[in-house]
Order: sequence, then structure tokens, then C-alpha cells
Amino acid sequence: MSETTADIAPKKPARSDESLKSLTKVSRVLDCFSTSRRALSLAEICSETGFPRSTTHRLLAAMREVGFVEQERERDTYRLGLRLFELGSVVLANLELNREGRAIVDALHRLTGRAVHLAVFDGLRAVVIQRTEAEPMLSTTMVENSPAHCTSVGKAILAYQAEEIVDRVMAAGLERYTETTITDPAALTAELTQTRTRGYAVDNGEHQPGLRCVGAPIRNQSGLVFAALSVSAPAWQTPVTEVDELSQVVVYHANLISQRLGYTR
Repeated sequence: MSETTADIAPKKPARSDESLKSLTKVSRVLDCFSTSRRALSLAEICSETGFPRSTTHRLLAAMREVGFVEQERERDTYRLGLRLFELGSVVLANLELNREGRAIVDALHRLTGRAVHLAVFDGLRAVVIQRTEAEPMLSTTMVENSPAHCTSVGKAILAYQAEEIVDRVMAAGLERYTETTITDPAALTAELTQTRTRGYAVDNGEHQPGLRCVGAPIRNQSGLVFAALSVSAPAWQTPVTEVDELSQVVVYHANLISQRLGYTR
């Protein structure tokens, strides 16, 4: 009996989603940690992720093996490992925004004498990847999460996002940091509309008391806003009457970065 082509053709192994599921679980464990939650117990991670204790313990053991987490045996808690810092440094070094923005961040700092922040949007928060302090210095590479709803970089980015993304940020909670933090969704919607109209965002002590910040959006080659640039100073050094003039300088430098990334109007 002759064999048909279908009979002799090699069969492809059934695709398994186990690897993808494992990666998703690892990501959920990593998301449990933050700057305010630096060390977590096994029970806390189980509670946060909803994973069974045995599954969580197995994941943490594997993550510890590759350096993604470190275990403090005295307290029986876990912290993020240095391997993640090493990988993050590689990401930053290869990030075009980081390379193209560095000189402009330094130039804006020298021109204004104020602290400067360069941030990228991760879908929920503004991740600061470069900053200078008010004292004369070159920009430093670092990573720091900032809330999108109450910082000038965050609002400058959020104002240009699709409605479903804005809704997701609101659903995550508009945490109050100061007396002036916008915590009402309707008020935030109005603030973002105003930001789009004038082309820049203002943080009037909404994240840190007494600090006024002005931020402007940065666009990629396709024209999508994915990052922002800001200057910050104590409110007494940046009175409301000077915000409009300062915003023009910030917008100009943000546009320079957009142009270096390939954006053309």
C-alpha cells in the first residue's frame, strides 16, 4: 500500500503554552515589588498574586537561582536581585530615548538652573530614566516610577493617550499625595484636556508639597506620545506668572528630542 504525502509528512509537535504561562507568572511576582514594598514575605507574594503557596515557592526558587530575587533568610523575605539591575542597565544603554535625550536634558538644566526629568510611559506610570538635580551637574541615568496622574511628566504623557489607557490609569486608583493631588476622575479628565490645549502640563505641588513642575510631551517617529520632559523647582522659585514663559523653553527642548527620534510635523 502506497503512503500519501500526508502519511509521510513529519508531524509538528503540539505547541505548549506552559513556558508562556511561567513567564507570565514570573512577571506577576516581579510586579509585587515597588519602591515602597522592597521586601516581601512568601505569604505576601501569594496574597498579591493569588498563586498557591507551592507554586509561588517554586517560582521564587527558580528566580533566586538566576538572580532575579534575593532571599533574606533572617527575615524570610525576598527582594529584587541585582541581575535585574544589570539587565535594566543594558536596556537603558540601548534605549534610543536615553541616548538622544541626554545632551538635551543637560542643556535644559544649564539653561534653567532647575531640576530636569526625562520619563517614559510604561502603560500605567511615568518611569523617570534621567534626571538632574538643581545643583550644577550632568544628568544621571536611573529608574524611578512616578504616578501619571499627579506629575507633570505623567500628565504630559497621559493627555495624549487613548481613552482606554486613561481609564486603566484611573481604575488603578488616583492616590492622594498632597492636598492638591487630583483624585477625582472628572477633574483629571478636565486637566488632561487643558494640557492638550496648551501643549504642556503643570504639577502644582500635587506629588510633592511646594514643588512646581512643568512638563512637555515627547513623540516617537510615528508621532505617538510615549515620553515627556520636565523642569522642577520650589514654587517660590517658579511663580505662576513665570510658568507660561518657562513652558515654552520646556516644549522647545521636548520637541528637539522628538525630532532626534525621527518625528517630523
